[in-house]
Amino acid sequence: MRTFWNIKGGLHSMEEWQSGCWIQITCPTDEEADYLEKTLGMPDYFLGDIADTDERARYEYDDGWQLIIMRIPYVKEVRSRTPYTTIPLGIIMKDDILITVCHFETNMMIDFVTFHQKRGTGFTDAVDFVFRVFLSSAVWYLKRLKQINLLIDKSKRNLDHHIDNADLISLSRLQDSLTYFITSIRGNENLLSKLKFKLPVDDLDADLIEDVNIEMTQARESAGIYTNILESTMDTYANIINNNMNGVMRVLTSISIILMFPTLISSLFGMNLVNGMESETWGFPVALILSVVTTAVFWWYFHRKQWI
Repeated sequence: MRTFWNIKGGLHSMEEWQSGCWIQITCPTDEEADYLEKTLGMPDYFLGDIADTDERARYEYDDGWQLIIMRIPYVKEVRSRTPYTTIPLGIIMKDDILITVCHFETNMMIDFVTFHQKRGTGFTDAVDFVFRVFLSSAVWYLKRLKQINLLIDKSKRNLDHHIDNADLISLSRLQDSLTYFITSIRGNENLLSKLKFKLPVDDLDADLIEDVNIEMTQARESAGIYTNILESTMDTYANIINNNMNGVMRVLTSISIILMFPTLISSLFGMNLVNGMESETWGFPVALILSVVTTAVFWWYFHRKQWI
């Protein structure tokens, strides 16, 4: 999907491209790829780099074209392996051309457009636009991290009542998501530090960069805190599971030992040998009483030792 936005004096959609406007490309089709590469003259490998979901955050310059790839938070389906992950967002600039390309429909970009439409001031230039996208990504990282923290608390409450594999798997998936978040935030921070020297930054941009740094740092530290909490939680429940398993095995072993004695008695008296009771009517009751007494004695002893 291709949308043209006028970024001067407010954010308004346009029917066609004009100098200095913002071209937003979401889930680019072949026709839109041809428009970027043949009509605007953008290097063809730019789209391929942005399409790579594992592409790291970086800056590249090629014949006047500037490519900025940053990673933004993205929510997959709830049942996916990693419900929260990050994807690349490409910002492409040259002279009066400003393009963003993303191969996914994201809430962040929808919110970015809505917020700046309500704000009504637009952007001073392309550099201001770039750093405001960085600021929006940092804010959305914090939003997603809060959602992850709520899911962690929910799973912990469930595990407090009953240890279930579904909750443990959910925590493991959230741990993977936090790993993606931390890696991507660090990559964006390194990219932001590089852009300070690659782009023409004025005093207003410097203040904006400072705000972005604060939000990025907060997001990275929050992700680190949640990761540590999650690792501690997983270790705690692993120890609880091992302790419960040891308790179960101890009880089963104790029961096996207790049942071994009446089995031994019945086996001895059931052998086809002369034992003095084979012809007596009281032989079977004696063997039965002996088995019951032996079982009761060992049950009492094991219970006293708290083995069962």
